[in-house]
Amino acid sequence: MTSHALIPLSDGRSIPQLGLGVYKIPDADAAECVRVAIEAGYRHIDTAALYENERGVGEGIRTSGIPRDEVFVTTKVWNDDHGFDETLRAFDASLDRLGLDAVDLYLIHWPIPSRDRYVETYRALERIREEGRARSIGVSNFAIAHLDRLRAETDVAPVVNQVELHPLLPQADLRAYHAAHGIVTEAWSPLARGRLLDDPALARIAEKHGVAPAQVVIRWHLQLGNVVIPKSVTPARIRANIDVLGFELDADDLAAIAALESGLRTGRDPSLD
Repeated sequence: MTSHALIPLSDGRSIPQLGLGVYKIPDADAAECVRVAIEAGYRHIDTAALYENERGVGEGIRTSGIPRDEVFVTTKVWNDDHGFDETLRAFDASLDRLGLDAVDLYLIHWPIPSRDRYVETYRALERIREEGRARSIGVSNFAIAHLDRLRAETDVAPVVNQVELHPLLPQADLRAYHAAHGIVTEAWSPLARGRLLDDPALARIAEKHGVAPAQVVIRWHLQLGNVVIPKSVTPARIRANIDVLGFELDADDLAAIAALESGLRTGRDPSLD
């Protein structure tokens, strides 16, 4: 199994299109999950300070047998650490827990507009990027209004916006904005936290292609051009989630999936924070 396509970023770097998300994976289990994923062909691991598993992620990368520069590592600054100096300290702590000299991508986890500190937080990310300790910088859960403000008040455009995105919530307007401004769309909760896996339409598509419903949804993300980070702790599912290159969704499949849109979120709406 080989790793998936690389998606170009606006800063000249690139990101593997399919990665492993590790939200709610305990630190004690994270190293083995990362090793299994890397053995299966993943070259992109997405963690965050909030997940409290950066130590395990770092251990998994170091003990995988793969050179560090072949694995794309993302982490994020949490809401409690917004602010310029606070973010610099939080980033140092994340690097220490990961046991790495640099990360490939550092994100603001949520904008939290009610606190009105995401611009100064992003300026700290710009400093970290200048120092070479985060090779690329971006955001997560930013709405169009938040992105417009960053464009007006900061110097380096975010290369990625990682948002909740799945067939129930395809985020067409936000994806169009990203495309117009050189921002890569990255999907968290790509399977709607499992709510899609028993859907009859997806079951029919899966049966047609001889795959599992989760593989259909992941393939949908790839064909949209999203970066996608499905999470699992089960080795068989980790392997299955990356094994989605042997089939392609046709126009009928895509139309059936488009009909699933409901606007349902599994997480909170960032514009309401």
